Amino acid sequence: MQFLLALIVVGPLAGAAAALLPAPPGLKGKSPDQAVLRHGVTVTGVILLAAIVLALGFDHDHPSTMQATTDISWIGALDVRIHLGVDGISLPLLVLTALLTFLCALYSYFKMPTGPSPKAFVALLLVLESGTLATFAVLDLVLFFLAFETVLIPMYFLIARWGGAGRGPAAGKFILYTLLGSVVMLLGLLLIGIEAGTFDMVALATDNGRGLTASVQLVAVLAIGLGLAVKTPMWPLHSWLPDAHTAAPTVGSVLLAGVLLKMGTYGFVRIVLPIAPDGMRTFAPYLAAFAVAGIIYGSLACLALVRPGNKGDLKRLIAYSSVGHMGFVLLGIATMTPTGVNGALFANIAHGLITGLLFFLVGAVKDRYGTADLDTLAGATGAALYGRAPRLGALLAFAAVASLGLPGLAGFWGEMLALFGAFDPAEGLSRPAFLTFTAIGAFGTLLTAAYLLLVVRRVCMGGPRPAAETAIPDVQAYEFAAWTPLVALTVLAGLWPAVLLGLTDPAVQQLLAGGPR
Repeated sequence: MQFLLALIVVGPLAGAAAALLPAPPGLKGKSPDQAVLRHGVTVTGVILLAAIVLALGFDHDHPSTMQATTDISWIGALDVRIHLGVDGISLPLLVLTALLTFLCALYSYFKMPTGPSPKAFVALLLVLESGTLATFAVLDLVLFFLAFETVLIPMYFLIARWGGAGRGPAAGKFILYTLLGSVVMLLGLLLIGIEAGTFDMVALATDNGRGLTASVQLVAVLAIGLGLAVKTPMWPLHSWLPDAHTAAPTVGSVLLAGVLLKMGTYGFVRIVLPIAPDGMRTFAPYLAAFAVAGIIYGSLACLALVRPGNKGDLKRLIAYSSVGHMGFVLLGIATMTPTGVNGALFANIAHGLITGLLFFLVGAVKDRYGTADLDTLAGATGAALYGRAPRLGALLAFAAVASLGLPGLAGFWGEMLALFGAFDPAEGLSRPAFLTFTAIGAFGTLLTAAYLLLVVRRVCMGGPRPAAETAIPDVQAYEFAAWTPLVALTVLAGLWPAVLLGLTDPAVQQLLAGGPR
């Protein structure tokens, strides 16, 4: 188990280095480009297999216990350690990251984004995977920061070099926002480590803030929370996200929405909640207020984009929808209750599955029509996907209704539990305020349903059928292979939520009570 976790974290880095080397003569296939893309599929496939074996070998009777741990001294003078481990909170995120990266590598093998050499693309994809997996596996504050920052550079280049129109400014905005947030977060992490005398996240969580004064907790939560809020993204620190998603290649959007946004909310649960609970309790109502503001803002932005005549971009709409969906995650965390935090963690996974699928589908629509403009797709020569590509239309409709939270699919449980948690928040939090947040969040679910159903009506049904419409290909075999796991897991998580909640609930209960031991 220790070896598997180390392989999962370090393996993609070794694969990235190997991707930059010349392919052996017997493995070149038709071309060196094909060889390096196949290498990406192989490495990410091995990492996914290792993650599945790790999940199967995980002691599901004790999900609150850190397992597969490695603890080695790294910088003795600062007591910084290479400390790795997984519990019921981090394990689902590890598997989700490994799955989405493999599916992106598989998709890219058949549909490589337009841009420079595939060598650099595959290497950046693997570095991105390694940094994301490390973020969910490390148990040292300094290592967490390093892993958190590792993903920024590869994602910047994926947007800037393989993106579409406006990729330069979008990539610059992405790196500027996230780096500034990270600088503030680093100050908060250092403050905690220096004041507590250790950077070990397990020891700090077990102490549950008893070694930190109230003022230190307040400053630390404010600094760390700002850095995490940028990555989440929380309104009003979200403005980098729509530009980045609109410009990014399809696989870049899938990974950005599917796993990178989860790093921010994971930091709130793993670091802020257990290590500085008193400071979190002070800021929780404000976090909840920003969360519900994001829910309403994201939904209204989507309604504006889907309105006829507004030239709304479908990728941009899905990006704004992420602001609203991540608002429910932040609302659940702000309740500081097991119900709310479990809902947040469930919504994290559900959003990764559903929005990852949505970006795959929108990318496919854009490839076929050469545009993601909603007015063009719904015009007289528009998509009308039900009639022209029925399988693609059915998948887009499925992903949309899953995203709006239809009962029986994954999107329902997380948002419902977050609202239940807000209905009865933790002791010390203002119940009237959180009841107000509950009502606003519930109204946001209606707005979400409205804009997503409008998307289905305009894109899948389209306008009047032209007399001589051009045929478009329906779902291809490689697309079917890349999207089927996401569809299956969305249904499985919706019908059998206990699979995920059984992992997270014991770990959350112990984290809120005094951290993992």
